[in-house]
Amino acid sequence: MKTLTVLGSTGSIGRQTLEVARHLGIRVVGLTAYNNRKLLDEQAREFGVRPDMTALGSEPDGEEAICRVAAKSGADIIVTAIAGEAGLRPTLAALSTGKRVALANKEPLVCAGDIVMQTARKHNAQIIPVDSEHSAIFQCLAERRQYAESSATSSSGAIKKITLTASGGPFRGFTRDKLSHVTPEDALRHPNWNMGQKITVDSATMMNKGLELIEATYLFGVTPDQIEVVIHPQSIIHSMVEFADGSTIAQLSNPDMRMPIQYALTYPGRLPGLVKPLNLIELGSLTFEKPDLDAFSCLALAQKAARYDAAHGSCAACKALNRANEEAVALFLNGSIGFLEIAEHIKNVLSNLQHWK
Repeated sequence: MKTLTVLGSTGSIGRQTLEVARHLGIRVVGLTAYNNRKLLDEQAREFGVRPDMTALGSEPDGEEAICRVAAKSGADIIVTAIAGEAGLRPTLAALSTGKRVALANKEPLVCAGDIVMQTARKHNAQIIPVDSEHSAIFQCLAERRQYAESSATSSSGAIKKITLTASGGPFRGFTRDKLSHVTPEDALRHPNWNMGQKITVDSATMMNKGLELIEATYLFGVTPDQIEVVIHPQSIIHSMVEFADGSTIAQLSNPDMRMPIQYALTYPGRLPGLVKPLNLIELGSLTFEKPDLDAFSCLALAQKAARYDAAHGSCAACKALNRANEEAVALFLNGSIGFLEIAEHIKNVLSNLQHWK
């Protein structure tokens, strides 16, 4: 039986991970949260987790305690679901165990992709992405990856293009004028996904897709120019991979995060899950659109930051982009700035980088 530690167990991904663990009968040996002590204690009691294998990030030395749980719990699989750049050190601690890390937060790769991937290689740790888009790409590459492992062929060398799909969020089709009037309450009403506040706002600005683009360059060894973002309102195709021979493979499922979570826990096997199967007749049709980079300039800024860092061999622009976005989203949620000012704040921060144009 596999054992599991969940970093960020009281958040949306953490709670869904524990739901999947109940379904599969996986034993949970470590849990951490930021400040929801009540729920953390309830989870620990339900799963029989020892008190010394729980940690609360808001307490003194909380980050150290979370890293200790990540490194010392002895779990076969560690799910890293801590939102924001705060997830970087715990992710590195999890990778240092040499076990499987189910990566559910983008920011460690966005801010320090080279360090994260080097740490994984150094300790022979396995990274399985949990984001629905990156899980889809990982699944599309599974056959190619198995072939590469048994030959001298590089799995990434056959990739011509990755297509990241995006729902378009609650403001798909909005003009800049219309976006200037949206409120935090509007931004938090996502049409397809149930997520935390920060990632929901990121989806509304399309920064979420920009961060996913940056993350994909590290996970799959491709350049920013090999990644295309396409609006797909139904959120059924989670991503696609086009290969050198012109063939494209896509992964489809109903929009439910329990699907990629379970895949990360059971890979390379598949077991009956909790997600409703697709009914193509009921779906009827799937549609695709180009993103409006003028109205949703956060995505354009992320693409530019990814190209800047690729050209300069650094993570400077992506790290600055992520920090500025976290600051701007917090300001937007507390009513200090408007929706369009999120991108303006990020743009002003990036303009301080040398050779940024």
